[in-house]
Amino acid sequence: MKSWCRNLLAVGLSVAFLSACSSSDVEEEPVSELVDIQATVFPEISWDTSVGEGVGDYYSQLRPTVRYGKLFVADRSGIVVAFDEVTGEELWSQNFNEEFEQKLKTKTNGIRLAAGVTAARKKVFVGGETGLLVALDEATGEVLWSAQANGELLSAPTVAEDVVAVNTAKGAFEGFNVDSGEKLWTYESQLPNLTLRGTSSAAYEAGGFFVGTADGKVAVVVKNNGQAAWEQAVFSPSGGNEFTRMADVDMTPLILGENLYVASYNGNLVSMELRSGRIIWSRKYSSFNELAEAGLSLYLVDDHSRIYSVDRRNGLELWSNSTLKNRELTAAAVVEGYLVVGDLEGYLHFIDRSSGDVVGRIQVDSDGLYAQPLVVDDKIYVQGRSGKVAIVTLSKEEMKVEEDTDASAE
Repeated sequence: MKSWCRNLLAVGLSVAFLSACSSSDVEEEPVSELVDIQATVFPEISWDTSVGEGVGDYYSQLRPTVRYGKLFVADRSGIVVAFDEVTGEELWSQNFNEEFEQKLKTKTNGIRLAAGVTAARKKVFVGGETGLLVALDEATGEVLWSAQANGELLSAPTVAEDVVAVNTAKGAFEGFNVDSGEKLWTYESQLPNLTLRGTSSAAYEAGGFFVGTADGKVAVVVKNNGQAAWEQAVFSPSGGNEFTRMADVDMTPLILGENLYVASYNGNLVSMELRSGRIIWSRKYSSFNELAEAGLSLYLVDDHSRIYSVDRRNGLELWSNSTLKNRELTAAAVVEGYLVVGDLEGYLHFIDRSSGDVVGRIQVDSDGLYAQPLVVDDKIYVQGRSGKVAIVTLSKEEMKVEEDTDASAE
């Protein structure tokens, strides 16, 4: 079954439509088999552990974050853990299902985390499928406050000075006081009949939250009052059914200088003026993955796991790679001269940024990787579906040759 069928969230959709998505009449596209590569970079797992029970086959965009000398990891089962960034020693652990036991008396499934982790203002923010938003003390893991958002939280919170903002699956973008958890404002966007299961995190710049919406727009929400400064359509939905009219913007808008870059599902990759939203250029790509950037290039993984390099000045395509098509790739991240993406079998693939060739590979979690790798100081942090968390580092071929030469001399 196509990956987008598995990730759809139907709102008011008929049973017939849902049946069509899983029907045997829907042609399955083959998953690309891995082929031999000419490796020039050799990734190694330098540290790993397990946190919680993993996410299984459920939708999740939980990924680790690094700040304050710590690695913070959340698991769907309601566990948040802090590790020492250097030694890997566990420093504290928080179990939300124990901490919020009284609130769970009327809930049968417990707290399922899906939004986070964001570390800022000496706090760790994480949210869940029930709409629960929690702020923890980064040093101790103590719960500082909790608040209830109007809808599922499926993407990482965004912290801007005194406000933490979350995007809910009901189309409500909400701001909370970063120190008390008091709800400050709500910005409502139109929710189509059918959307992807997922929401975008916001980017913050110059007093405004830049956030993608389920109806194919980017909105700028003023931090101080929750009002929209402007809205601009990335793609205008068209077609004869709800599937073809889907146009979600499920990625964080990428801000570079005076411009903003974003892509929509079933739609376009665009460059906009940051101040006005005026579209500078638009190219036909369909994606729900985060954009990566380096130099003058944008890197995009589309909805069929094809990878593209695009000149951010004009939108011209520099190269494309379809050798990993339909392997349910994560969004790409940049590490040194490479892109790194994860796939459904738990492999990390390393792609030369100048040529688009796959030049390295390592399997991290056989259950699969689902979220964009995090790169900090040339270390690659990944979280797998089984609950495995790992740090991957690189070694070059020439380094291995030098070691072999030294060993021979001895």
